[in-house]
This record gives sequence, structure tokens and C-alpha cells, in this order.
Amino acid sequence: MFYFNPNIYPQTEYEQRKAENIRYVESLKMPFVDGDYHHDEWKETVRGLENEPERGRRCLLCFKIRMKATAQYAAAHDFTVFATTLAASRWKDLKQITEAGHEAASFFLNLTFWAQNWRKGGLSERRNELISQHGFYNQTWCGCEYSIKN
Repeated sequence: MFYFNPNIYPQTEYEQRKAENIRYVESLKMPFVDGDYHHDEWKETVRGLENEPERGRRCLLCFKIRMKATAQYAAAHDFTVFATTLAASRWKDLKQITEAGHEAASFFLNLTFWAQNWRKGGLSERRNELISQHGFYNQTWCGCEYSIKN
């Protein structure tokens, strides 16, 4: 699992979310890859979009930043497909996520973005089961400091 979330603020929130991901992948005996916390770079990239509403232009740009980093990692490590847990959140725009994922994949040969709607077909219920079963911290906001006020 590749974890890259430079949008999350404050760093304590980032660390808490990261710890939950590490805990889960370790239970599955999977490797965890930390894409590092480059919050200042993220803020600089989204400068001028601070007052955009949720699901606005800032969110699309944020998804593009994060998907491109994921695609770069995937391509560098010979993966042919990548997906995201962003598509499980009811707070996010699936069209934006899909656009960002396909765009990121297009920069690399033999790489595909798996545009799965993780909210349908019982997958949302399965997500809730896993949250309950593992006692996961379940945040109700994206983590971006600009979304706190929206």
C-alpha cells in the first residue's frame, strides 16, 4: 500500500491516519510505503484555491497531485494497475477521482487506473464492517485544512 496524503492537516491528523493504515496492512502482512508528508509543497500547489468549496477545483487538483505520485510509484515498481480508497468516501466526487486517476495513468506505459465505485454493490457496507471489526479511526472530513471551514 502506497500512502501519500500531503493534504492532511495538522500533522497529528496525518500521523493518526497513517498509523491506522500501517496497522491494517501489517495485519494483512502487506508492505506499507510512506510517500512522505510534503504539506508545504501541497499548500504551494493549491495556492489561490483555498476558498474553493468541497468538490471544487482545489479537490480536483489535490486528487491529481496524489494520483500522479501514486502512478509514479506504481510504474517505478512494475505495477500495471492502481486504485484509490478516495472513491470510498461519500464526501468525494467520483468523477473528479476518476479523471485524476486516468490522467495520472496516462503518463506511464502499461499502467491502468482501476476506477471502481467502492460505494455500491455492498462495498460501502463492507467498509463499515471493517471499520467496526478493526476499531478503525473513522474521520468525517477529508483532512485538508481548507475543508475544515467548508
